[in-house]
Amino acid sequence: MRFYRGGFVFGVVLLLVSLSVSATGQRHYDEESRWENLGRVYVDSKVDHDRIVVNRREVFRALQLGVKGGAIEFQRVVVHFDNGADHQLDIRERIPEHGKTRVIDLPGDRRHIRSVEFWYGKEHWRSKPYVNLWGRR
Repeated sequence: MRFYRGGFVFGVVLLLVSLSVSATGQRHYDEESRWENLGRVYVDSKVDHDRIVVNRREVFRALQLGVKGGAIEFQRVVVHFDNGADHQLDIRERIPEHGKTRVIDLPGDRRHIRSVEFWYGKEHWRSKPYVNLWGRR
């Protein structure tokens, strides 16, 4: 009787642990899967300004910029929405190679993004770095 009871308790604990691990993994997957790549642009040392046009009809509530190929110092970033509104993002920092900005929540309800325009400091890069724009629904 004692062995049966211990096995039952062990089985229940094992079941609860496996369900907990499964739920945690599913939540992490759901959060990661909501991030979508909205575009990429290569940065040129001859100009100090670029734009990523977003050709998606979905609505987004947060953005993040990722940098590859070299560090980029952002001076100004403006999001242009389909309804004609513009929103300047508070990004005035140097993002290192392979780095990302913090997650930037967009104001108001989720909106359609037409484009994201950014200004950056000119540097002499060995190769052309690029900026990836990520959006979260």
